Amino acid sequence: MSSKRDLKKDINYVLGDIIEAVYIWELTNPKKDDKKAEKIIDDAITTFDDLIVKVNQKGVENKRKHFKSINQELEDKGRALIDRINTL
Repeated sequence: MSSKRDLKKDINYVLGDIIEAVYIWELTNPKKDDKKAEKIIDDAITTFDDLIVKVNQKGVENKRKHFKSINQELEDKGRALIDRINTL
């Protein structure tokens, strides 16, 4: 089981890399409309905030199961954001 600190780092790295990928896309495609790209960044930030709140929840009965579900949610939402980047 990963620790709370490791899970927070994973969340930060994954979503940070997604945001960085969007910025790179914006720089390499200056003539395209970047409203969709900005929406992806906003969604990544919202996902980050939501997951950090879940990690910091107190009074969780089964921490292992709770952290595993957060990790799975990070993976699912991360893939969805990456798919949206690939369709830009």
